Amino acid sequence: MKPASHHLAKCKHCRAPIVWCLTSANGKRQPVNYEPDETGNVAVMQGADGKLYVRAVTAARSEIRPGEWQAKPHQATCPARQLPGRSSSGGQRATSGVRPVPWQR
Repeated sequence: MKPASHHLAKCKHCRAPIVWCLTSANGKRQPVNYEPDETGNVAVMQGADGKLYVRAVTAARSEIRPGEWQAKPHQATCPARQLPGRSSSGGQRATSGVRPVPWQR
């Protein structure tokens, strides 16, 4: 099941089709990929008020209920955006040229 086309938006970083959902846990907005994905870790449903709601698919609540579809959060798949605090180098930090603090002298 796909969300209605009036929910469709575009990511401002990569221009991919997304839908904005409200999290069921705290009501915050979360971008989710527009296309359903069986490997996704969130379930999206349209509420009675017409808004889209998203919840995490966990081991304890892994079933997809009628009216829900499985998708991936867009942050996990956006090629143009890197999550803050994540280093792309993956290696060790540079130690040459680092000024020692007084207790190291």
